Amino acid sequence: MGYKVDNAVIMAAGFSNRFAPISYEKPKALLEVRGEILIERQIRQLLEKGIDRIILVTGYKKEQFSYLKDKFGLIILENPEYRTRNNHSTIYTARDYLRNTYICSSDNYFLENPFEAEVEESYYAAVFAPGKTDEWCLRTDSDDYITGVSIGGIRQWYMLGQVFWSADFSRQFLSILEQEYEKEETYGKLWESVYLEHTDRLRLKIRRYEKDQIYEFDTLDELRLFDEKYRTDSGSEIMARLAEALHCSEGDIRNLRPLKASPDNAAGVLFSYRDREYRYLYESQKIIPSQGETL
Repeated sequence: MGYKVDNAVIMAAGFSNRFAPISYEKPKALLEVRGEILIERQIRQLLEKGIDRIILVTGYKKEQFSYLKDKFGLIILENPEYRTRNNHSTIYTARDYLRNTYICSSDNYFLENPFEAEVEESYYAAVFAPGKTDEWCLRTDSDDYITGVSIGGIRQWYMLGQVFWSADFSRQFLSILEQEYEKEETYGKLWESVYLEHTDRLRLKIRRYEKDQIYEFDTLDELRLFDEKYRTDSGSEIMARLAEALHCSEGDIRNLRPLKASPDNAAGVLFSYRDREYRYLYESQKIIPSQGETL
């Protein structure tokens, strides 16, 4: 007999700095992908399965998510520590709602609906990397319970997609998190890191999916491979400004990555155009070639 799903928590507090420069203008979860807003597609998939109690935890650019409360009847919480802590603080913000709960990332794209009204047991979704990957690759026992991870691997199953926690798992995880929350070493941890330190007590199974069923877009270059419109028009004012200054199309601007002012704060974006490297600074709006005069 399975667990009847009580609700879903969607995590949307983070910066998504790797998705520079668009994430400087709007949260990645609010991008339109193949005609649908990423987070709205996920909300509709939950609602289709009768999961109508949805808790959205925001932080970065929280005001841009506010319309979802009236549109879908969401409960919206604010993570007050999103600037100083990793995503374990988002889980902590939603602690009063954790029961038989889906834990979702706001920017995942599910080709087919992965949600169910009733779930057999707690699990973490995973997809298979046929070649080399830098993702968190799972180790499992003979019963498919997760026992650990390795960072990177070849031909491995790696963590990606939705997670389901039973009420008992939620209770045990929160008990551990509350004990460790104020420790200095916890601040930078993902909730997954906290979990992986306690797999003897916290039992999650792997749930395997085909690679083309779950997508996560870490960079604009990755999204361009999935949605062709982003090759020519991303809707980003910064990308339009870069294309105009360089007299090129947006698609000619590649290898986009954040220029970090600090580990959690992007000062601009690094990119390539015609085999030359450039920097764009958000505050000054300057384009600086690797060599030569500022544009």
